[in-house]
Amino acid sequence: MGVKKNFLLSAAIGTVAGLISGLFGGGGGMIVVPVLTTLFRYEQKNAQATAIAVMLPVTAVAAIVYLIKTPCDVLSALSVACGVTVGGAFGALLLDRTPPKIIKAGFALIMLATALKLLIS
Repeated sequence: MGVKKNFLLSAAIGTVAGLISGLFGGGGGMIVVPVLTTLFRYEQKNAQATAIAVMLPVTAVAAIVYLIKTPCDVLSALSVACGVTVGGAFGALLLDRTPPKIIKAGFALIMLATALKLLIS
């Protein structure tokens, strides 16, 4: 089942991912990647690349809403944004050169480590 064949389901999943991203300040990709690999049978690398692409608009819109509604340290945000941009470019280049099993295991470990950190703190 491809995303194109099931537009409404894809839009519903996107809505949930966007809600999570907007509510928690990120993490929508943690929903999108497993859905794309499991439900839509994407390969891990394609799912991660697609998740990054679909999260761009929600990130931009949520950032604008946050900046309007919530106090934000703009200088810190800009410095982190610069680092994330550089790191994201390198990560995207490495994605193409890294075996799918390593990508999948790394993604799972990051999700697990994040979950444990949140539960412990």
